[in-house]
Amino acid sequence: MKHLKINKHYLLLKNWWETIDLTNYEKNFFNKEIISFNQKLYRLKEKKFIISAYGKSGVGKSSVLNSLLMKDIFKTDIINGSTREIQKEEWTLKDQMLNSIELQDSPGFDFCNIKSPDKINSCINHSDIILFVVSGDINRNELSEINSLIKNGKKIILILNKIDLFNKNELKEIIDNIKLKLPKDLNIPLITNNENNLKNYMTKIINQYGETLLTLSSLQLADKLFMRIKENRLKRRQKLAQSTIGKFSTIKASAVALNPFIIFDIAGSFALDTALISELSKIYGLKLRGESTKEIFKNISINNLFLGVTQVSINTSFNLIKKIILVTAPFTNGLSLLPYGPVAIIQAAIAIYSTRIIGKLAAQEIFIRSKVSLIDPSIMIQNITFKEPDIFNYVKIYLSNRNLNQNFVSFLP
Repeated sequence: MKHLKINKHYLLLKNWWETIDLTNYEKNFFNKEIISFNQKLYRLKEKKFIISAYGKSGVGKSSVLNSLLMKDIFKTDIINGSTREIQKEEWTLKDQMLNSIELQDSPGFDFCNIKSPDKINSCINHSDIILFVVSGDINRNELSEINSLIKNGKKIILILNKIDLFNKNELKEIIDNIKLKLPKDLNIPLITNNENNLKNYMTKIINQYGETLLTLSSLQLADKLFMRIKENRLKRRQKLAQSTIGKFSTIKASAVALNPFIIFDIAGSFALDTALISELSKIYGLKLRGESTKEIFKNISINNLFLGVTQVSINTSFNLIKKIILVTAPFTNGLSLLPYGPVAIIQAAIAIYSTRIIGKLAAQEIFIRSKVSLIDPSIMIQNITFKEPDIFNYVKIYLSNRNLNQNFVSFLP
């Protein structure tokens, strides 16, 4: 059953990626991220799981991984910073559905002479589980790194290493103090690295939740790429949208100001608003196949209707004034025409203002509609059923932070 689920999510993710029509500019601009995502997609297909040891220098990350392997593979030294680049080793476990498990050793995040920091960050981002290794009470820098990983959607297991340096009471005090510092809404496992304690715990986690964790990390990486593409497109199209709204505002202002007939004002305004919405749809369309353009226009039209009623009411009043001015002109030797200009200017200003509101409303509506997709990575994450909420409560935090960071209003016209 699990085997079928991971294949299902792989196909969904693969199909999602194939629906995104990237320009040549975007393919070049996001080249590294696209390669990274395709590598993750391949690992999902092949069920290749990654566990990374992470922490500051000198906490014993290499020795923790060696304890899982039950042999000295990763280099250890009495000098801090013996690991200067990513090192990898296969870990074989019996009776589990994954095809392979790779252990990754990384340099301390506080180490100055790190080789290829981008490569290290990429490896950490590809990890399905991060063993955050500490050798005592955590300090401010370690807590900051933990919080950063949590916001990034990473599954963390805290490993307390070098416990032989403390007596029983000291160890309890350290553990209690660490728990007080950790986020209260996230039950981060805290495992002591002694005898087979760590190996037994990791074996259990991987056997029960390995495929789900692999699926989640793949979906999160896809979601981050999706957000980056969307943000980039919005930034590039903001100026074009502003220019388009300005053009339509000018046209409508001229038409309304010069025309004294209400029916032509109404028809012309709605025609221009519809054309504006159509142009903005072309500008902001993310070109996700299967998206219903008619549905987008329907929702925008509902909002447009309320604005239209306001415009009609105001324009009706001003057009009546203009008609009275025109009708009375022969009887006042043209003196009644004097207010015609200011009235027309006021109408033009209202037309410009209302067009800009409609333009912003349309851009926001199109943007919202672009996110509604049955195969959006974040939707797929939300649709996964977790039998053990305590194991996966970090997903809620990721989705919450994702929504907070998804405020693209500043990129809209």
